[in-house]
Amino acid sequence: MAFRQDIQKAEQSVQEEIREPLVPREKTEADEDGYGAEDQTQKGSKGHEWMVYLSTFVAVCGSYAFGSCAGYSSPTQSAIREELNLSLAEYSLFGSILTFGAMIGAITSGPIADFFGRKGAMRISSGFCTAGWLAIYFAEGPIPLDIGRLATGYGMGVFSYVVPVFIAEIAPKNLRGALTTTNQLMICTGVSVAFIIGTVLTWRTLALTGIIPCGVLLIGLFIIPESPRWLAKIGRQKDFEAALRRLRGKDADIAEEAAEIQDYIETLQKLPKAKLLDLFQRRYLRSVTIGVGLMVFQQFGGINGICFYVSSIFESAGFPSDLGTIIYAILQVVITAVGATLIDRAGRKPLLLVSASGLVSGCVLTGISFYLKSFDIAPKAAPALAVTGILLYIGSFSAGMGAVPWVVMSEIFPINVKGVAGSLATLVNWFGAWAVSYTFNFLMSWSSYGTFILYAAINALAILFVIVVVPETKGRTLEQIQAAINAS
Repeated sequence: MAFRQDIQKAEQSVQEEIREPLVPREKTEADEDGYGAEDQTQKGSKGHEWMVYLSTFVAVCGSYAFGSCAGYSSPTQSAIREELNLSLAEYSLFGSILTFGAMIGAITSGPIADFFGRKGAMRISSGFCTAGWLAIYFAEGPIPLDIGRLATGYGMGVFSYVVPVFIAEIAPKNLRGALTTTNQLMICTGVSVAFIIGTVLTWRTLALTGIIPCGVLLIGLFIIPESPRWLAKIGRQKDFEAALRRLRGKDADIAEEAAEIQDYIETLQKLPKAKLLDLFQRRYLRSVTIGVGLMVFQQFGGINGICFYVSSIFESAGFPSDLGTIIYAILQVVITAVGATLIDRAGRKPLLLVSASGLVSGCVLTGISFYLKSFDIAPKAAPALAVTGILLYIGSFSAGMGAVPWVVMSEIFPINVKGVAGSLATLVNWFGAWAVSYTFNFLMSWSSYGTFILYAAINALAILFVIVVVPETKGRTLEQIQAAINAS
């Protein structure tokens, strides 16, 4: 290979030792038809994929719990403030402290998932969420309310990392994209359900409903296997083979997949344990750039500012906020579900490009609406433009930019740095969520139309980033993806 000829001899021996087991085998006739040996095995054992689906269902109960936490504060604001006599500042702290808890969870999620395993991390996260919901339910003042919200935020931060990683590590490559995308689908579903049932349930009862997905998850974790790749990493060979066989079916030939995973793990074990500064070594720099870059563009494109304040946006534009919010919630879930079915057909990169283009268009339309309203030009057209722009924005975000960065993040990091790299990417995501939601009202006070033009410019940069930096990972094993990135 040309890249091996360009490096020094001393470095070459190390790099060859790292990469050699990861270099994809030469294409066979079956590969040319779109199906390799692994796909042939999967095609012959489709009846046994139920364990992959069951494991995914159990894991995304954590994603649903995530959505329940995020959607809780919107429908309960007036009731909590009235019953507990909270000031606006006290309730604002209650709402925003969730994000701080999530940032702490993001920092610790990788090490926890590496030390206790993917299932262990989900158990810990469920425990924090359950304790947090109980604290909120029994709260009689702002302090226990905030402690409960902080605990649920911590659980959210851990779930946001470990769920997509677990799904990516258990799924066969032909299902990995679609199954990982269900993470975002269930988050959106949790948010929407919390918003809808929160209009008819008391705030204390709504808190109890947040415990339900945690309970289902905790029970399900006793049934499903641990991630085979994590088991291989910590040297539990028998458990690794047993878990992989449970996921692929007792009649499936797992020899090739097991050997590929084992070779990759053995190579990575020769490397020193990764620390944060190690991520900036040349061999990991591209993976980190891709993972962190996608999280930056996902958040700083404006999603949390728009999501948290969509009702006020509709009101400012002169459109009924209740109707607009309901349409918004339904569209978000439907388009996310459509995106999940397309990710393994269309590919990650095309979905990101289409999604980011739609985000630019949605921001521009909304910006034009506020510009017309600010200068009293075509006042009847402004509400229609705002609704069209916001719905186009959320539809585009749900189709790609909402879910695909998490899918790609779960695929691109080598397993020896996945914990620390995943924690960094998740932390950046939550910091961006806080920064955008905190600054949104200030930006709107500065210039309502200027805010959306700024978001449009950031999303336009995202298009350029995807074209230049992000690789296509569709139809490739995790080991093949990481080998290709390292070789670039």
